Amino acid sequence: MLIATDEVGRVVKKPTKPAIGRMLANLQRGNAHLVLERAEEDIEGNWYIQVLLRDDNTYQLEFRDGAAAEHYQTRTISEAKILTALLGWAAGRTEWRSDFMWNNIGSEFAD
Repeated sequence: MLIATDEVGRVVKKPTKPAIGRMLANLQRGNAHLVLERAEEDIEGNWYIQVLLRDDNTYQLEFRDGAAAEHYQTRTISEAKILTALLGWAAGRTEWRSDFMWNNIGSEFAD
């Protein structure tokens, strides 16, 4: 099941495209973080995409494909690109990744 959570604790189970768009559009200081995660009993690991609206009005986008070693980060000024990424990830597609230059930050999460 897909679950969307924001910084102020709003949780939406099985969020629709419009709900994801609204949550992204509502990011601001004090509610600057949005996470979409897959919560499936038969899938091991952590699968999520998250966005942070930074103080300089850029977006920090990260996703994790199951394991810490597969944790990537990028930044952009484009809310439209972030929305495309969130919706693509939610739909299980991967082509949205090509819109960004990614840094593997998995080593920051190693034990």
